[in-house]
Amino acid sequence: MSTEPYRRHDARHGHEASDRKYGSGVPDESPGLWRGTLADYLECVRTDPTVAEGAHARLYRMIERAGRREGGEDGPYQFFADDLFGLGPALEALVEDYLHPAALGLDVRRRLLLLMGPVSGGKSTLVWLLKRGLEAFTATEAGRVYALSGCPMHEDPLHALPPGLRAEVSEQLGISIAGELCPLCRLRFEREWRTHPLEAPVERIVFSEARRVGIGTFVPADPKSQDMADLTGSVDFSTITTYGSEADPRAFRFDGELYRANRGLMEFQEMLKLDEKFLYHLLGLTQEGTFKAGRFALIHADQVVVGHTNESEFKAFAHNPRNEALLSRMVVVRVPYPLSVRAEAAIYRKLLSASPVTRTVHFGPGSLEAAASVSVLSRLGPSERPGLDPLTKLAVLNREHPQGLTPEDVDVVQSEARDEGMTGIDPRYVVNRLASAVIRRRAPCITAVDVLRALRDGAGQHGMWSRESRSDLEHWVNLARQRYDRQIRDVVEQAYLEGQDENGRAVFHAYLDQVEASLWPNRRLDPVSGQRVEPNEDLLHAIEDGLGITDLQRRSFREEVFLRVSAAGRREAWDHRIHPELQKAVEDRLFSDLRDLVKMHLATPPDAEAEAKIEVVAERLLVRGFCAHCAREAVLYVGTLLGR
Repeated sequence: MSTEPYRRHDARHGHEASDRKYGSGVPDESPGLWRGTLADYLECVRTDPTVAEGAHARLYRMIERAGRREGGEDGPYQFFADDLFGLGPALEALVEDYLHPAALGLDVRRRLLLLMGPVSGGKSTLVWLLKRGLEAFTATEAGRVYALSGCPMHEDPLHALPPGLRAEVSEQLGISIAGELCPLCRLRFEREWRTHPLEAPVERIVFSEARRVGIGTFVPADPKSQDMADLTGSVDFSTITTYGSEADPRAFRFDGELYRANRGLMEFQEMLKLDEKFLYHLLGLTQEGTFKAGRFALIHADQVVVGHTNESEFKAFAHNPRNEALLSRMVVVRVPYPLSVRAEAAIYRKLLSASPVTRTVHFGPGSLEAAASVSVLSRLGPSERPGLDPLTKLAVLNREHPQGLTPEDVDVVQSEARDEGMTGIDPRYVVNRLASAVIRRRAPCITAVDVLRALRDGAGQHGMWSRESRSDLEHWVNLARQRYDRQIRDVVEQAYLEGQDENGRAVFHAYLDQVEASLWPNRRLDPVSGQRVEPNEDLLHAIEDGLGITDLQRRSFREEVFLRVSAAGRREAWDHRIHPELQKAVEDRLFSDLRDLVKMHLATPPDAEAEAKIEVVAERLLVRGFCAHCAREAVLYVGTLLGR
């Protein structure tokens, strides 16, 4: 594309565009700082139209450029992968329901984004990531941003184009031009660029919250003391005598957050705590992209406005008829607590890793998951479907596929979960109790039992919890303990059963011998007396009772087992794995021996043989993430479970 149309415009006003006052579109002496003119900027736009995109499009492109991964409970966006866990639906709503259509220029860009959720649910972290991401993205070649030099709003250089040229430029460059110069730049335009707008000075900017470029943050304070100037600036009365009027933009401080956040992101922390006079400014800012300040005309702004609040404040706000206009200009994204044990445990892991003390302490396998189970259980409501108790719901949400559930049961749990997660134990309480466990335990390893005990004992230190709430906590801890007991039993059982194939085969063959004797008594004769050998019903019942086989079912079950193994080939090749139900029963029988080992170990003095066998099992746990301390603790703990 040629710049000739713009040069003709300059020539008509007696100025040749090649006489450049502000440089030639090459990097300044400062590394990475580009300076040029509007003509140079138009060439940049011709080469890469994304440099002229709006704030919503830039934010969306930043997230997309970070890449995607397979979806799930954390969402498909790599941008959030290392910091936000279990917020997949919320992140998809943010990106696909708000940023994506806004980036395409749809009317959603005229809405305020409100993140609504419980305390410590990740709202502030989400906004923090977006702000830090913009800082890093605008420092790259792909995310470069240009602004009129000296503009307090860092506004789009295209605003300096006269109205008569905009249609032609838009058509040639394939872009949309919207917005007007700020009051200060309009004055500069009248005095400096009117006859040669292509010479308007342009520079590349990099967003920085610390330097107040492209990112603004507004924190509510006492309504009686907070000044509107924090948002919209104020008159500099010391310059009135110089410029003669408050309407002169040179006598105004354009230092409010709305100016500094232009082209980027404006965050309103605890937005619904703002006084009404502040909220009124958001009406025009969201719908028309303008706001009023001083004695100036409406000021154009291009920024993603993000607020966050909790559910109770949002409900109170929504029920006030006076807020109807602003409410209609919002896109509300629910940011609940995670309902996934894995995601919740990942939050604890991240928070604990920030301290050098906790980084040196080993949290045993299942310890953080046990704490996460308590938190998730506190966030689940009772199910309307019979049989869906809290632990079953927890298992479904963690994709553990509990036996006996129908697809309809799973659908009910997932449907109910869409309205859950807005209340419950927050991660801060859990991390506080984990820190207490580290200090009080004074051990190289913290086990799940230590964690659950710390959570239960800390209820009295939470100022917001009533006696009923503490009773609920006790209940959730007990449920989490049941869940952990099953899990640790399975882990230790697998470690104990390693190398037990011969014993398992021996038990299985002994069971088959007794099955044959019970089904066909005349086949089993004593080799000495020649008399019929009676089946050992104690052995048969010991295996079958573990499977829940009733007396009426025994014969049919034994026939089914014998037919299956007979069809498998030579008897010497049979083992208990040929029948899944029997495999579990045989392994349970073998594993029950661990109870006796632990009893022998706890005796005084401990039996050397029992001690050696327990050490073997504990050593096998080391490859499963256990340390020497928690491996031994796990074996002894499971032994006590078996002895109950």
